[in-house]
Amino acid sequence: MTDDFGPTATTLTTGDGLSLEAQWTVPDEPRTRVVICHPHPQYGGNMYSLVVSTLFTHLVDAGCAVLRFNFRGVGGSEGEHDFGEGEQLDVRAAVEAMAAAGDGQCPLVLAGWSFGADMALTCDAPELAGWFLVAPPLRVVNADRFKAAADPRPKWLAVPERDQFNPPDEARATTANWSNAEIHPVGGADHFLVGRTDRLNTLIDEFVASL
Repeated sequence: MTDDFGPTATTLTTGDGLSLEAQWTVPDEPRTRVVICHPHPQYGGNMYSLVVSTLFTHLVDAGCAVLRFNFRGVGGSEGEHDFGEGEQLDVRAAVEAMAAAGDGQCPLVLAGWSFGADMALTCDAPELAGWFLVAPPLRVVNADRFKAAADPRPKWLAVPERDQFNPPDEARATTANWSNAEIHPVGGADHFLVGRTDRLNTLIDEFVASL
């Protein structure tokens, strides 16, 4: 599913029949499998955004199977932005595609940045081993849509120290009653994590190792 020139383009089909553009790389014996969800489409977010690209490249270099995709209405993906509703089907389509790739015993992690992190929290697919969430606003959809909150599988939230939308103290308060959730502050960073992405690479390595 990969070639000598990098990730392979692929297409996902959502439960409501939309075609989404995606890229993935799946080595023969991956360490783990990771799906990455991008930030808010209405503010320029797509599968090439900074944190998504940083994690994607790092995980590929680390020998992981990785998939990134454009939500509906973004880039070459069909449909229109649906304010966090239809996007839940997009996440599920990506998880199903990665679950069908490689060894089923290999852990599957659902990751996301900002809007993508909140969308990841709406998915509690049985194939998942855990969630890695970067700067989740925890407000894109109603809290009852965060199915992962009560799920016993591990959730690591990498929260920028200076996040403009949901700093660590607020994130701790919001997740106080969640099951198996940990807050990991990212020192010196704001929501956009410019210059601080190396810390994310370290954190996701630690998370994958913990699984």
